[in-house]
Amino acid sequence: MSHKILLIEDDAATAAYISKGLVEEGFVVDCCATGRDGLFQATGGGYDCIVLDRMLPGIDGMAVLAGMRGAGVTTPVIILSALGSAEDRVKGLVGGSDDYLVKPFAFAELLARIRLQVRRGTATPAIETVLRCDDLEMDLLAHRVTRDGRVLPLQPREFRLLEYLLRHVDQVVTRTMLLEGVWDYHFDPGTNVIDVHLSRLRKKVDEGFARPLLHTVRGVGYRMGVGA
Repeated sequence: MSHKILLIEDDAATAAYISKGLVEEGFVVDCCATGRDGLFQATGGGYDCIVLDRMLPGIDGMAVLAGMRGAGVTTPVIILSALGSAEDRVKGLVGGSDDYLVKPFAFAELLARIRLQVRRGTATPAIETVLRCDDLEMDLLAHRVTRDGRVLPLQPREFRLLEYLLRHVDQVVTRTMLLEGVWDYHFDPGTNVIDVHLSRLRKKVDEGFARPLLHTVRGVGYRMGVGA
């Protein structure tokens, strides 16, 4: 079965270049030239990956991404952007994207990143369907996280980060482990993206509850568990 890709890109030449390459690689590609059309298409579902230009007419890419995640669309999103500073990349990742590729780019790299996201979405499910730590529970099938019975609203990247931590309860996980296990980076991009995500996750997981579960192990990494 061919995988379906949604390409949201307003530059006609770039869209044609990407679409032609993906079709030649066996993908089915739908194209949209505006943020409004892209958001409408994305919320319709059925896509294995979304490639999203950040600078779009009308509704920009970040607003489209926020709209998707707000509507419960969990499809992997790769942002394409000429904005390539560390701050821009962090904003894109924190905003709910799964990857961020800076223009100009090599088609081979975009293709590799799309295939990686598609593989993640079609990987064989883990045997466990529920992960727990104290009164924190993650239901992998329902894609729902609760603590003491209260539902915690997590972004897709926060969900993946928490899942990784819950699979390593009471173990210290390093930045390198998180970069490889959650972001699929085999190098440190030199941004504070991990710290930003963990800070946001800690607020959702620990604030307002009696016992903190997400701990920083200074100089080493992080640990999910009861007790310091």
